[in-house]
Amino acid sequence: MSRIGKKPITLPQGVTLTVDGQRVEVNGPKGTLSLTLHPDISITVEETNVIVERPSDTKTHKTLHGTMRALIQNMVVGVSEGYKKQLKMIGVGYRSLLQGSKLVVSAGYSQPVELDIPEGITVEVVKNTDISVSGIDKQAVGEFAANIRAIRKPEPYLGKGIRYVDEYVRRKEGKTAK
Repeated sequence: MSRIGKKPITLPQGVTLTVDGQRVEVNGPKGTLSLTLHPDISITVEETNVIVERPSDTKTHKTLHGTMRALIQNMVVGVSEGYKKQLKMIGVGYRSLLQGSKLVVSAGYSQPVELDIPEGITVEVVKNTDISVSGIDKQAVGEFAANIRAIRKPEPYLGKGIRYVDEYVRRKEGKTAK
């Protein structure tokens, strides 16, 4: 049996989960998220616990079981606590700023890169070089943070680039003179 799939999901105070056929909706203090379940996966709600069940032990049902349980757990955490990714820019002249609903990043190119901030995502520029991306949808927060990082990935020789705050960049030794 799936180790992740068989664990019950506990609903924190203030979070409600409603099931309408294959549609699951989670409401909480930070907002509302919804998901359409796979037709083979079923859900039972018992007061503060949610149990995800599968019909058989085939490989596809096992994988769907764990995946659907993880997606619902991420929705519960998102509407109660939210998700946050922090990025740091390292390099001479690298900076970022907010212009309305756009994030403008100067990262060593001839022109600054402009990114449209998706709906439901909050971006803060703490300093010129520190960016904080937050929201209730884990996938959207991670994807937008990855798009910012992709502007200039950290390089291994000087360490310049845009990286996550907790990311370790393995440094390489450069050429040695003879």
